[in-house]
Amino acid sequence: MGLTLGLLLAVGCGQQAPAPETGVEGQQDAALSRLRPRVRVATGYYHSLFIRANGTVWAAGSNEYGQLGTAGISSTSTPVQVPVLLGATSVAVGDRHSVALRSGGTVWTWGDSLSGALGDGSTTARTTPAQVPGLTGVVSIAAGKYHNLVVKPDGTVWGWGSNTSSQLGSTVYGNFPTPVQVPGLAGVVAVLASGNSSFAIRSDGGLWAWGNNENKQLGTGTFQSTVAVPVQVLTGVMAVASAETHTVAVKADGTVWAWGDNGYEQLGDPYVSSRNAPAQVQGLTGFVDVSAGYGFTLAVKSNGELWSWGHNAEGQLGNGTRNLQATPAQVPGFTGASFVVAGRRHVLALRTDGTLWTWGHGRYGERGDGAVTLYATPGLVQEGLTGAMAVAAGYAHSLALQYDGTVRAWGQNTTGQLGDGTTVFRLAPVEVQGLSGITAISASGARSLALRYDGTVWRWGDGILLPTQVPGLADIISIATSYKHALALRADGTVWAWGNNTYGKLGDGTEIGRPTPVQVSNLDGVMKIATGADTSYAIRYDGTAWAWGRNTESQLGDGFTVNRDAPVQVSGLTDVVSIAGGQNYGMAVRSDGSGWNWGSDINPGMGTWQYNRRVPTSMQVQGLIEVVAGYRTGMALTADGHLWAGGDNFWGQAGDGSSTPASSPVQVVGIDSGVTSLAIGSEHTVAALPDGTVWSWGNNSDGRLGRGQPLDVLAPVPSLLD
Repeated sequence: MGLTLGLLLAVGCGQQAPAPETGVEGQQDAALSRLRPRVRVATGYYHSLFIRANGTVWAAGSNEYGQLGTAGISSTSTPVQVPVLLGATSVAVGDRHSVALRSGGTVWTWGDSLSGALGDGSTTARTTPAQVPGLTGVVSIAAGKYHNLVVKPDGTVWGWGSNTSSQLGSTVYGNFPTPVQVPGLAGVVAVLASGNSSFAIRSDGGLWAWGNNENKQLGTGTFQSTVAVPVQVLTGVMAVASAETHTVAVKADGTVWAWGDNGYEQLGDPYVSSRNAPAQVQGLTGFVDVSAGYGFTLAVKSNGELWSWGHNAEGQLGNGTRNLQATPAQVPGFTGASFVVAGRRHVLALRTDGTLWTWGHGRYGERGDGAVTLYATPGLVQEGLTGAMAVAAGYAHSLALQYDGTVRAWGQNTTGQLGDGTTVFRLAPVEVQGLSGITAISASGARSLALRYDGTVWRWGDGILLPTQVPGLADIISIATSYKHALALRADGTVWAWGNNTYGKLGDGTEIGRPTPVQVSNLDGVMKIATGADTSYAIRYDGTAWAWGRNTESQLGDGFTVNRDAPVQVSGLTDVVSIAGGQNYGMAVRSDGSGWNWGSDINPGMGTWQYNRRVPTSMQVQGLIEVVAGYRTGMALTADGHLWAGGDNFWGQAGDGSSTPASSPVQVVGIDSGVTSLAIGSEHTVAALPDGTVWSWGNNSDGRLGRGQPLDVLAPVPSLLD
C-alpha cells in the first residue's frame, strides 16, 4: 500500500534503462521517464516518508514502533528527519517499519521487526536505521505489511520477513529474518509488496504476482487463496499499485486495468463485486501512473490531471466530499500532477513544480501537514460562543442551546443536521434557521431534535435541511433521540416514541417501525427519559428505572439477555435520579450519590470489569449527581463539580489528555466547577459550563469540535514533508 511501481523505477539507482525500441517497449520508456520522482515518497497505514532534494529522509505519522526513525514521540504531524540516512534514492513503507535505498545500492531498515522485517537476523525493533547485511547494488525496494522485497543488479528478486502466505515465494511458511531469493524470477526491474502479496515487473513489461490472494488481488484468474510460485498476470505494464484487497495497473497504451475486491467500487465498475483477473477500467485513456489505498484508487493522466474513485469516508478521493465514487472522476482543481501515492486512508501527491500535497485521514499526522491530530483536553469552541445553557452531540455534529431560545450548530452537515438549509460543513457555530423559544435539544447520528416552550417538537437532519415539526405531539416536556429512534415525554407522564423499531425499542409491544409517534405501552408517571443505540430508558416519579429494546448484552439491566418490546424494570434500583445508555451498557445514579452500571463493553470504563453484567453493579466513582453515555464512552458528574470518564478514548473523548482507553475512571482535565449540560457523540464530547461558554474535545473530523482545522482534509492542502 502506498507504493507504485513503474518499469523504470530503478533509473538513476544503479541500473541502466533499456534503450527505447519500437512499438510497446518504446511507448513504455517514453511514458515512464516522467515517473521517476515516485521513489521520493512512500506511505502506508499510518506513516509517510519523503526524500528531500538533498537526499535526506523525512517522516511523519505514527511512531509507535520507531518507524519514523526517532524515539520519544508516539506520532507527529510535523515532519522529523530520519537520522543516519544521506544520499537516499528510494523509500518504502511497511505496516510498522520503514525501508530506504541509498545511492550506493545499500538497503537500510528501521521500526518494528515483527517476523524479521528489518532483515538483520533478529526480531528486535529499532528506531535508528541500520544496513541490511549482504545487500549491495540494489536497484528497487518494496515493503509489505511485514515483509520486504528488493531487486539485485542481475534482475533477481530477494525478500525477507513474514512468509505466512508465500509472499517470499517459498512454501516453507514462517519468518525469514535475512534475505532469501524468490525463485523463478529473472530480468526484474521493479518490485511491489502490499499486505501479504508480492509483485514484480520484468524488463519486457510483464507483471508477475505471488503470495496472498484471498481477495483475488493477484489477478491470476483463479480462486486460490495462496500462490506460492510467481505467475504472470499482465503484459505491457507501465505502472502498478496494490492495496491488500485490490490491484490496479497502467499499460503502455495509457489504459488502466484493475482486479481484486470491489466492495467500495475501487475497480471503477459498479456492476461487479470482485474480479480474479485484470479487466480494463472503461473510459480511461492517456494515463501514466496509478496508486491504490484501502478501497480506493487514484490515477494520473499524461496531462497532469488526477482522477480518483472508490471509498471516500475520510475524504481520500480529494473531491471535497465524503461520498463514495463508483466510477472514475477528476479531482477538482488539482493540476500538474507528477505522481501520487495512497496510504490506507490518506494521499500524498507530487506536482510537477516540486510541491507535495496531501488530503484524507490524519489521526496520526501521516499527512505531514502540521495539523493538530488530537484534542484530548477540553477547549473553547471558537467564534466566541457564549450564553449557552445546553448542548447536544451527534455522530459528527454539535448543537448549543442559547439562553435566548435559539440554537447554534456546527460540524458535519451531509444530511442537513445543522438545520441551516444547506449541506455545507461548518467549522464554527451557525444559527439553526427558523427556531425560537427552544427549551431543550437532543442529537444523535445525523439527526437533531428540539423542544419549544409551547410543547411542540421539531426535527431536522437525515435529509431534512430545515426544522420541521414532528406531527402528533403536544404538551411535551422532555426529548431524547438516538440515531434510529426518538422519545418524547408528555406533561402527563406518558412517553411517546417513533422511528426504527428493531428490537422493540419503541416499546409499543411490536417491532414495527413508526414514522409518527406512538405511546409506549404500560408506562406512566415518568419524569425522565433517555435513549441508547437500540435501547430506551425512563425514570418514574417513584424512583424506579425502566428499560426496553435490545438486550443481547444485558443493557436493559433486568437480569436477562432477551430483547424487550415493552418496558421492564431495571433490577434492584430505587431512588434513581439519572439514567443513560450507550451501545451495550446502561448507567444510573441514585439519590444517595451512588453510581451503577450494567451490560458490557470492551472497555468497562466507569464500573469494575465484569463481562455481561446482567444487573446493575456499583461504579468505581461515587458522590455523583448525573451520568451521560456516549456510544462506548461514559461520563459522570460529581457533586463537587468534577467530571469523570471511562471507556473508549481513541480520539481523546475522555478528556484526560491522552488517547489511552479508560478502563478505569479518569478525571476530565480542567472541569472542576461542574457543567450545566454535557453531551457525548460517538467520538467527541461537548459541555456547557456555568458561565455559558461551550467546551469540546475528542475527534475534530468535519469540524465537530468547532476548534479550527478539521482532522480529515477533504481536498488537497500542502504537506510539510517536502
